[in-house]
Amino acid sequence: MARAELMKRRNFLAASGGVGAAMFVPRHVLGGRGFTSPNEKLGVAVVGVHGMGRVDIAEAAKTENVVAICDVDALAAENVARQYPNAKIYKDFRVMLAEQKDIDAVMVATPDHSHAVITMAAIKAGKHVFCQKPLTHSVYEALRIREAAAKAGVATQMGNQGQASEAARLICEYIWSGAIGKVREIHSWSNRRPDISPRQIPRPKETPPVPPHLDWDLWLGPAPERPYHPCYHPFAWRGWWDFGTGVLGDIGCHNLSAAFKALKLGWPESVEACSTHWNAPPEIREETAPLASIVTYRFPAEGDRPEIILRWYDGGMMPPLPKEVGDRNIFEGDGTLIVGDEGMLLGAQLLPESRAKEVGRPPQMLPRSPGHYVEWIQACKGGPPAGSNFVDHAAHLTAVVLMGNIAIRTQKKLYWDPQNLRFTNSDEANKLLDPPYREGWSL
Repeated sequence: MARAELMKRRNFLAASGGVGAAMFVPRHVLGGRGFTSPNEKLGVAVVGVHGMGRVDIAEAAKTENVVAICDVDALAAENVARQYPNAKIYKDFRVMLAEQKDIDAVMVATPDHSHAVITMAAIKAGKHVFCQKPLTHSVYEALRIREAAAKAGVATQMGNQGQASEAARLICEYIWSGAIGKVREIHSWSNRRPDISPRQIPRPKETPPVPPHLDWDLWLGPAPERPYHPCYHPFAWRGWWDFGTGVLGDIGCHNLSAAFKALKLGWPESVEACSTHWNAPPEIREETAPLASIVTYRFPAEGDRPEIILRWYDGGMMPPLPKEVGDRNIFEGDGTLIVGDEGMLLGAQLLPESRAKEVGRPPQMLPRSPGHYVEWIQACKGGPPAGSNFVDHAAHLTAVVLMGNIAIRTQKKLYWDPQNLRFTNSDEANKLLDPPYREGWSL
């Protein structure tokens, strides 16, 4: 889809800003097709079983039928298929969707660069879709997926499991009940180790042979052609820009989901970043994510909500430790701190303690989740949309998160035009909104 075609829907995309105001909407409002009776079992297929795909399909298998397993790595597919002897095995998702007619729903857990092409193919085939986070590899992919999901009316869910938690609901309820006053700052961090997601390294010069069980061309999918190397697969792709989205893309959709819902964050007016790429040579900067970064988003005031500054930190970069936290080390893993005029939330913990005692537990304003995967399965059977469905939440959250990577890569402060869905001051940044696919691949 060309940018001009995408812009035909800009009023829908820009005006709503992706905000999930209707967090729980009856199915009849969205319409849809192919919804299974609550008493019937779904036929579920999974694409990508080398990591989270194994977890995803195991969750679905608790109540539904696993009918297909697809992976470009034959060893990975065969290992998982032993647990599901009735499932057919494929290496090409396109063949699977074309040939197997008993598939009702598809779970996508491949590397980030192929999320969109698989998800879009499934949506066009009328399948319900669960896709791991981030929903897509680029900003415009997220907008196109969102539009397609809305048009098709299929049930969707992104794999940011924390959105179904009690904590995510408490964060919304504390903020909506005024417990921390007007929110002005959000700080979110991840201390994911470089050995989990290799970063700031050059492209390897060696070209070892492709393992016989791996279809390297299919693994590349829409990404630019390059020789196989074990520094990409298995499970070492996250830090490579052609395949992954760095630590921000990996963890941002987890950490920031509740804040986006609670504050109904639309598009930022600007995004900028500083990182360890500042003096890295182009052959490193253009290939891989930095070892550490700080990304700053500025969201304009809206209604009675003031301007909000959101800062992301990774690679050991952390915000100043608020005195209200005390001596605890809160920076060992991932976390989010939401700061208001009258208090703050460290995750779902209200601080300072004096404010927590004064306010008490907030009134319940949201229904509790039956579980992240159960939400999606129920939606597939005609229930309310899942909490991280593509239309109301996941696509917009992903798009904004990925804007931060563009700021990292361009090393510029970027200004966003929400009506025209592009940056106003950088052609380089606008190209990164919609990187071209390899010949033979499209949405």
